[in-house]
Amino acid sequence: MKEQHRQILTAEGPEPGFITVGEGLSARRIAYLRRAASGVGAAQPGIVWFGGFGSDMRGLKAERLDRYAAETGRAFMRFDYSGHGCSEGGFETATIGLWLEESLAVLRRLTEGPQALVGSSMGSWLALLAARALQASGEAERLNGLVLIAPAVDFTESLIWEGMSAEARRDITEKGLWLQHSSYSEEPYLITRALIEEGRRHLLLGDTIRAYCPVHILQGMQDEDVPWRHAMALVEHLAGDPVSLTLIKDGDHRLSREEDLTRLIAAVEGIA
Repeated sequence: MKEQHRQILTAEGPEPGFITVGEGLSARRIAYLRRAASGVGAAQPGIVWFGGFGSDMRGLKAERLDRYAAETGRAFMRFDYSGHGCSEGGFETATIGLWLEESLAVLRRLTEGPQALVGSSMGSWLALLAARALQASGEAERLNGLVLIAPAVDFTESLIWEGMSAEARRDITEKGLWLQHSSYSEEPYLITRALIEEGRRHLLLGDTIRAYCPVHILQGMQDEDVPWRHAMALVEHLAGDPVSLTLIKDGDHRLSREEDLTRLIAAVEGIA
């Protein structure tokens, strides 16, 4: 299928392009925004943004990376998972496996050459899963490095299921869903049994993890969603790759203050 790529400026910025991922009843249109490389930036690795659970590609960190890409001429790709932002699909039916399929489709069909994968929260888990899949398919040359922000690796199991009350687990098991309070929205997160059960097929922390490229982790020590010790556990499992860890003593989960965004840009430049 021919891929669309439109950069028509609107009051809210450029309109997204779309690619179709999946077949038959599972087909869904995935929205993306792509900034082409230019000038000296064309010789540098591109940047691909992997957003967090429930977020979209127009968030503050993604917008700051886009501005950086525009200033330096580097290619920049961002997209919405199904059930997020401008993409099709229901949030209540999506799983880690579906979001990984979409991530790999964006990488393979919409980027060229080595890429720096920048993942935020759940996006860090997906970036690591994508790196593993690219290595397995002989495409490791696509990986330049990973920048992981508050990496919520295995969050469906270690950060949600294991912390659930008995009542919440009953809701998941018997009703198929549970509404989790969100600190970032008036609407609660919808946690489904499919998300939890399918997520178990993609757990990483039970074994050695490979990124097949340098990794830089940014982690706030005041993060109430992804504890900083969770990031330390990830570092311990990434024994075969060069890893840098920046602990931000007063940083929260979002890491969206100006000083945090400056650290993010420095991390991206450091692995390029």
